[in-house]
Parts: sequence; C-alpha cells; structure tokens
Amino acid sequence: MASDTDTLPRRTVSPDLTASRPASRYEQVKHYITERIASGEWGVGSRLPSENELVETLGVSRMTVHRALRELMGEGIVTRAQGVGTFVARPAPRAEVLELRDIADDIQAGGGRHRSRVVLLETIRADGHLALAFDQRPGVKLFHSVLIHYEDDTPLQIEERFVSPHFAPDYLDQDFATTHPHRYLFQISPPHEVEHVIFAVTPEADQQALLELDGPEACLQLVRRTWVDGRVVMRGVFTYPGSRYSFGGRRQT
Repeated sequence: MASDTDTLPRRTVSPDLTASRPASRYEQVKHYITERIASGEWGVGSRLPSENELVETLGVSRMTVHRALRELMGEGIVTRAQGVGTFVARPAPRAEVLELRDIADDIQAGGGRHRSRVVLLETIRADGHLALAFDQRPGVKLFHSVLIHYEDDTPLQIEERFVSPHFAPDYLDQDFATTHPHRYLFQISPPHEVEHVIFAVTPEADQQALLELDGPEACLQLVRRTWVDGRVVMRGVFTYPGSRYSFGGRRQT
C-alpha cells in the first residue's frame, strides 16, 4: 500500500461527476475553529474568541459566524453558555435512536427497486474538521466516496463516506455499484460504537443536481461516526430529500 508521502490518487468513476465546490464561508469558519482544536491550540474547556472577534479576524458576517458555531455545537465540538461564551466541548456519549441499516434494505423492504451510482472514489488529506472527527492530526490520509442511491429511478440518498485506510485498505478497489459500502465495511467488522447526529439542511446547488431537485428543498442529513477497537474508522454524511424520506424507529425500554 502507498505511503503517506506518495502522491494522492484520484479516481473519477462517473463521467458526469459534479466538480468539488470551494468551501462556503461558514465552512471556512468551521475549518478555522476545528483546525485549532485539532492542533491542541484550543484544548477542551478553552474559551473561543467571541462572535465579534471572529467577525473581525476572519472578515465574515455575524450570521456566517453564528451558523458555523451553531453547527459545531450540534456536532458536539463546542458548547455555548448564555452570556459567558463558547467553549471547546468534552466529547460525550450520545443516546442511540437509530439502528444501522443499508439503504438498499430499506428500499427493498418498501417494495421498491434499488440501484446505486458511484460518483467519486478518491484519497484525500484530512482538514482540521475531518481530523478532529477521526481523532487524528490534520493531513492524515483518508479514503473518500460519494454514491447516489435510487428507489426505482428517483434519487433517495447522497451517501458520502470518509474511511480509515488502516481499517479498510482495499476500500477504493471495490465495485460499489454492486457491493454497497455499508455491507463491505460491516463484513470487515461490525462497529463497536456508533454516533448519529441529524440536521435539517438546505442542499447546495451540486447536491440539488445529484438529487434531481427542482430547486432548494429541505433535506435531512444524518452524520454518522463508527468506532472499532476504540478508533474512529468511518464518518458518513447521508443526505435525503425531506419530501422523499423520513427517519423513525421503535424499541423496547
């Protein structure tokens, strides 16, 4: 397997691949914050600069800073105290309300026909945000995949995954049009710990195109991390049109 110092390969699978878009302003603010947390410059419990200070330092609007902090708080990276400030959060366990299921199983259980299209397979270097998600330093090598899942001929999910090469060294060599990432990773090892966070989002233009939406539409976004033997091995971002999919569950307590 190539070393971390080798040139990173990029393999485009679909001829109609949507080009990677530049990071939006609020994402840049998130990266600015998470890179400093990942490097240790801002440790657990450290107070972040105020919104006004971030606006002045980064040259962005107050609304942009507020959205970035709100999303980081939703992801459990920072915590906010009214009238006091924003602080680097201590990682905390989350209550699980969703079971791990393959989207293909959900579609077939509802009587639909499932198919998937591979948009992208590549190797990347983790920025501060991704490095923090994997409990690693920025620059670590990760595998990256993007698939679209269809029910009959209607796009139902954008599946984006970041996978540790140490856990799945042959990840990029798989034919994910027939072998789904969920099943492939589960065969290597079922996760020992799972984290789910759900957001309501407005999709970007490239996501609207992949989901074949006529325009901006409220979408559900599930962010999942999985651990095996105490190490984060996968971070997935799954985006669904709100008009086509809903989350639910039932369990005994």
